[in-house]
Amino acid sequence: MGRAVSDERPAAPLSSARILLVEDSFFILMELESALLDAGAEAVCCRTVGEALSTLEAQPVSAAVLDVQLDRETSESVADRLARQGIPFLFYTGEIEAAPIHDEWPKCKVLSKPAPRETIIAAVVDLLEG
Repeated sequence: MGRAVSDERPAAPLSSARILLVEDSFFILMELESALLDAGAEAVCCRTVGEALSTLEAQPVSAAVLDVQLDRETSESVADRLARQGIPFLFYTGEIEAAPIHDEWPKCKVLSKPAPRETIIAAVVDLLEG
């Protein structure tokens, strides 16, 4: 006996999406990856700006979730590249001072860490439906 699946909500709302995750904290990155995998997405994990930029050159992504502060650098150059390529992204940050982000990308969604898995998944779904 299996559970009945509701016709109202897809079991994997991010199925076939490839999501770039840029986060320097190993544990937060694993938490994000787990949430997106559970929602049916393929997660492409990067812990540095250089790694993220190389990934964007090597493979297409559907959307991205970016931490703002990555050790001693920011994800600004990754956001610039995503914007130029027309790839939707959001910021997932613990930075209280998010004003510079809003100055550069005023329409970009910003989620504060920590956010519930459901909030993260819903925000990525919104990006893709955008």
